[in-house]
Amino acid sequence: MEKLIYLNNLYDLYGSLLTSKQQTYFEEYYFNNLSYGEISEKYEISRNACFKQLKIIEEKLYFFEEKLKLYYKKEKINAIIDMINDKKIKKELEDLF
Repeated sequence: MEKLIYLNNLYDLYGSLLTSKQQTYFEEYYFNNLSYGEISEKYEISRNACFKQLKIIEEKLYFFEEKLKLYYKKEKINAIIDMINDKKIKKELEDLF
């Protein structure tokens, strides 16, 4: 479950860097809960090709995070915001996200 949440967060940050087909496969598998078989039938690809594409997508998302660290930075900033007592400043910082 933790991996699923992490991948969804990475997709929110980096999904636009994927091809439209990769976005579709990711969304079908992770958002619509389709199986490899269902995706392969729907898009007329082999089940193995579907599996490989999803692995490539995961690797790309991990690679983007490794290089850009947007998720890590966002989590750090949120932790800092949580420590701020001034509600006005806190609200302004939260609105940046």
